[in-house]
Amino acid sequence: MSTEEPPPRTARARESLRSLVGALRTPAVSTEPLLADAAKRWQRLVPYVLALGFAAALLPTTTTVLVQDYQLAGGWAGALATAQAAPLLLAVTRPLQAWWIVFGADILGAVLLLTSAGDLDGRSWPWTPTAVVGYLLLMVCLGLREPRRTLLAVWLATGAAGLVFELISQRHSDGVHLLLFVLAGVVLLVTAALRERGDAQRRLVEQETISEVERAQRTLLEERARIARELHDVVAHHMSVITVQADSAPYRIEGLPAAAHEEFSTIAAAARESLTEMRRLLAVLRSDGSTSERTPQPGLSRVQQLVEATVRAGVPAELSLAADLGPVPPSVDLSAYRIVQEALSNVVRHAPEAPTRVSVTGDAHWLTVLVVNGPATARTSPLETTGTGHGLIGMRERVRLTGGTLDTGPLPDGGFRVAARLPLTLVDPTAKDPS
Repeated sequence: MSTEEPPPRTARARESLRSLVGALRTPAVSTEPLLADAAKRWQRLVPYVLALGFAAALLPTTTTVLVQDYQLAGGWAGALATAQAAPLLLAVTRPLQAWWIVFGADILGAVLLLTSAGDLDGRSWPWTPTAVVGYLLLMVCLGLREPRRTLLAVWLATGAAGLVFELISQRHSDGVHLLLFVLAGVVLLVTAALRERGDAQRRLVEQETISEVERAQRTLLEERARIARELHDVVAHHMSVITVQADSAPYRIEGLPAAAHEEFSTIAAAARESLTEMRRLLAVLRSDGSTSERTPQPGLSRVQQLVEATVRAGVPAELSLAADLGPVPPSVDLSAYRIVQEALSNVVRHAPEAPTRVSVTGDAHWLTVLVVNGPATARTSPLETTGTGHGLIGMRERVRLTGGTLDTGPLPDGGFRVAARLPLTLVDPTAKDPS
């Protein structure tokens, strides 16, 4: 005896029906009040105010209509009115559960009105006017919370219930079931579209925020890699000098004991090993395909060239460079140059033709770099109208590397200020500024 398989179309129809029934039994996970994400408090209170207002208005109105117009007993009228109006308060947080109560009450009310002694001629049936109003408000709550499949199931259930009552008594039906079916579909469609549009906008804002954070992080990592490459050149020079001096010490200094000769050999070997490790680290940093820089690292001696290049770019810039700076550590020298370079680049990009002043001064302990630009001229459009501030990330990293401080920000006249304070003696970068 063989069992016949149902046709594919029948099987798909059954699966779709089970899916819709399952959607009606599965409310949305979120139970937050509607419009809970609104920016203003009065907007978040709107759902509660509307639900309370409609419930307070529909409860006595529905009772009066059922008793006076439909001649329904007072007890039944009060129970139905409560079941149709009170769940609107629940719909603010759990609209699908509220729909089950209201939908069941509407069906029960249609049955009671059909079997009651009252005359239905000329009156709306199976849905009363007050039931239609409350049901449409409930559709708004559903559309703002539930997914598409649930909304489709609710809409089809509404139409199916009206069709059943139309088949039961065509004489009493006045077409209100068709009107409710159409209006419910329109309300669900509009509110669902508004909700999905809001969700899409929120996701877009979140994605833009994430992308901005990722860009800033990538810029930070790139700047750190660049600093590491530059510091390699600075430190490698000193390590090479140490190696040469340690290797040549036994030949330059006569009468060295064997212990001192061995000590110098150990120093030279340690220096060579350090250089090897640094080159290996640098190879990793340059594994992204960047090429090695052959030119010496720049310093404060080339700041004048930066200012001249900025002037040629159309920015009236002037330089004040102290002549008695004294010895400047290589890392500080390089960091100061890069800070001036990035600050002038920002002026060219964001405030072309703005008067700019570069000042480099120092005392016994600190080197101060100050770049101040005024507002751009009214007739000039910036080359970049918006800035991400990623150039400031590199400045902060370089200042942090040397243990200094950085102060940046706009000025009251519309200009911008970059002030860096770098130590002229090596300090722990994690230590706080004693001043």
